[in-house]
Amino acid sequence: YDSNRKECAVSFSLSTQCHMSFTFLNELPSPAEIKQNYPLSDKLKALKKERDAAISAIITGADSRFLVIIGPCSADNEDSVCDYVSRLTSIQEDVADKLILIPRVYTNKPRTTGEGYKGIASQPDPEKAPDMIEGLIAMRKMHIRAIEESGLTCADEMLYPENWGYVEDLLSYVAIGARSVEDQQHRLISSGLDIPVGMKNPTSGDLTVMMNSIKAAQHGHTFLLSQWEVRSKGNPLAHAILRGSVNKYGRALPNYHYEDLSQLCELYGKSGLENPAVIIDTNHSNSGKQWDQQARIAKEVLHSTRHSGDIHRMVKGLMIESYLLDGNQKPEGGVYGLSITDACIGWEKTEQLVYDLAELR
Repeated sequence: YDSNRKECAVSFSLSTQCHMSFTFLNELPSPAEIKQNYPLSDKLKALKKERDAAISAIITGADSRFLVIIGPCSADNEDSVCDYVSRLTSIQEDVADKLILIPRVYTNKPRTTGEGYKGIASQPDPEKAPDMIEGLIAMRKMHIRAIEESGLTCADEMLYPENWGYVEDLLSYVAIGARSVEDQQHRLISSGLDIPVGMKNPTSGDLTVMMNSIKAAQHGHTFLLSQWEVRSKGNPLAHAILRGSVNKYGRALPNYHYEDLSQLCELYGKSGLENPAVIIDTNHSNSGKQWDQQARIAKEVLHSTRHSGDIHRMVKGLMIESYLLDGNQKPEGGVYGLSITDACIGWEKTEQLVYDLAELR
């Protein structure tokens, strides 16, 4: 793609009273153009179709296995991320009768204040300036390489709906984050997807917001998408993700305990929604960002499923932040396989935890 970066200041009128100014840096290649240059092979398309069906069957209850969506907080480096994902392959073979592993390859990073590293899709090199063209290419290349080397299709967060078209043919699971779950465009696009979409509870912890988002995603809509009027059919695979919340004093409040799961069961029972399902996020406000508590939380969730048939049927899996090394570092740290965003459990703990989960399941 043309690397000549011509900047032009553009001002356009939104109404007779309102004007906004932007600096337009580069016109980006379309999803179709990038897909043409970085295509998914027929072999990998068949693999994705098979994985999509298996993962969807767990959400609908047709398959009793358990999902483990696991990987780095942010996919910051192609080599270390693909190294991590490839290590999951042999574990998946060992636990295939109990668990389906979905690697987290999160290429966009939400920032509470808008500052900091925003993910490989925006900033392919964390130590250099943002470069959206190279970022979109890096995002797609990394997802394809991860599938090729591991045989495992992945999950990503749909942080920016505009980016979705660049990877929509690669993913088997999508998460809508706590800050996006109230957004209308995220809900509408989710209603047109044919893979599971997990809706996180908002940071406030209001479960009705999450349930309304699921309802919106499960219904069809007519809306504007990429300069087209489109109609979605609704996505019956849309479901909940519990990630904890933060109260008005900034204190983290977990929502993975038995009582929280029972309350969600009641909400689902009154909702009329299809395929009641929840994934439990073991980090974020559920751990108070105490990354080393994730194994304990994961095991408590499985313990809760043993004491209620309704909870057992509803809880479909876990979301775990994990990388090659324990902890995290600053973006300029340069340590291979160590998170540059939220702290993660390292590989040894990860391996042991997955085998423990298979035993407990």
